[in-house]
Amino acid sequence: MLTRRVVGLLLFAIIAVPTFAPAAAATEWDDDNWLWNIIGPERLALGDEFGCHGYEGVDIHDEPWAISGCRDYLTAFTNASRWGQNPVSFGVPAGEMDSTTADHLHSSGFRIVGDLLESTPSQLHKIDRTTSLEKGQTEMSALEDAAQDELVSIYWVARWHDVKIREDKSAISLLESQDVWFTTWGEWYMHERASHRIGGSYLDNQTIAVGLAEDELWRVPGSVLIEWEIEPETITMLGGVEHELSADEQHLHAGYRFVENGLIATLSPGEYLSFSAANHAPAFTITPMTTFNGLHHSVVIVGHHVTNLHEWSSDFYDSPLRFTWLIERPAALVMDWRLPVIAVAVLIATPVTIKFLVKRDQRISENVGSIDSDTD
Repeated sequence: MLTRRVVGLLLFAIIAVPTFAPAAAATEWDDDNWLWNIIGPERLALGDEFGCHGYEGVDIHDEPWAISGCRDYLTAFTNASRWGQNPVSFGVPAGEMDSTTADHLHSSGFRIVGDLLESTPSQLHKIDRTTSLEKGQTEMSALEDAAQDELVSIYWVARWHDVKIREDKSAISLLESQDVWFTTWGEWYMHERASHRIGGSYLDNQTIAVGLAEDELWRVPGSVLIEWEIEPETITMLGGVEHELSADEQHLHAGYRFVENGLIATLSPGEYLSFSAANHAPAFTITPMTTFNGLHHSVVIVGHHVTNLHEWSSDFYDSPLRFTWLIERPAALVMDWRLPVIAVAVLIATPVTIKFLVKRDQRISENVGSIDSDTD
C-alpha cells in the first residue's frame, strides 16, 4: 500500500510540475527572417509595401515606444517600398486615437493609419476598411459597386491565434478581372500628393514643360490629365526613360498615353514632359488624377498583424494583387530555467525511488516468509 502511495505521489509530481510551474514569459522579441530572406525581397520587387503594426501583444496607446521600435525593426531588414526606405503606414487599434499617440506616429515618420478609426487625427491620413478577404466574410457588393477613383482597402490576416484563415477565392477572381489599379496604402497616398504637385510652364513661345518636383518622403510618380485644343507636334520625356503606357497597365510606373484631346502623363520626381508646336506653344490645362492610368478605382490588400511573412503571403505568389504588409514584431517565449531543472530532477528521482521501494518490498516479503516458517 505504501509503495502505491509513493509511486502515486511521484506521478502526481510529474504531471503537476508543468501544470503549476510559472508560465514562460514573453520578455524578449523574435525576428521574422522572411523579411530579408527570399520572400521579402520578392514582394518588394513586385511593388508591395511594408508598414508597421507595432509589437505583438503591445498596445501603442499605453506603450508608445512600440511605434518607433517597430519602424526600426522593419528598416533594419528591408526598405518599406520600392519608392522609399522608411515606412509611412501604421495599423492602429480600432476606435478613437488620442493626440499623444498621433504625435508619436507623426514624429516617427508615419503618415497613414487605419483601418477602423472613428476619427481622423489632423496630422495623419486615415484609410477605412472596405471589407475582408476571409472566406465567407467578403462583401462582394463593395467590390462590384466601388465608385470612380475610390480606394478599396481589403483586410487580410492569415492566422488568428491557432486558426488558419482561408482566403475568398471568388473575391480574388473578381478583383483580378476588374479594370482597377493594384496599389498599396503608401503608394496610393503618395501618388495623390505627387499628382497635385505636377505643374506646367512655358519654356518659350513654342514649348511647354510639365514636371514633378522632388518629395521629402518617397519618390512616387504622380499622374495628370493634360488637355489641349491643338495637338503638339513633338512630345519628349526628360530626366527618365521614355515609356508609352498601355490602357491595361495596372501597376504604377512612369510614362504617358494619348487620350482624346490630350494625354495622361505619369511622371516621377525630377522628370519633365515637354511638348511643342511649330508656330506657338499650344494652350493646355492640367488636371491631377487620383487613380493611375485612368483606371476606374484602386484596390489594396492589407495584411494585418504580420508576424510571419511567408504564412501571410503564401497564397498570392502568382497574383497581380498588391499588398501593404503591416509588420508586427513577434514575441519570443523565454523558457523559465526552473522547468528543465525540476524535470531532470524528477526523471532521476523516479527510477531511483521505485528501485528502492521494490527492494524494500522484497526484504519485507522475505522477513514475512521467515516469520511464517518459524511459526510453523
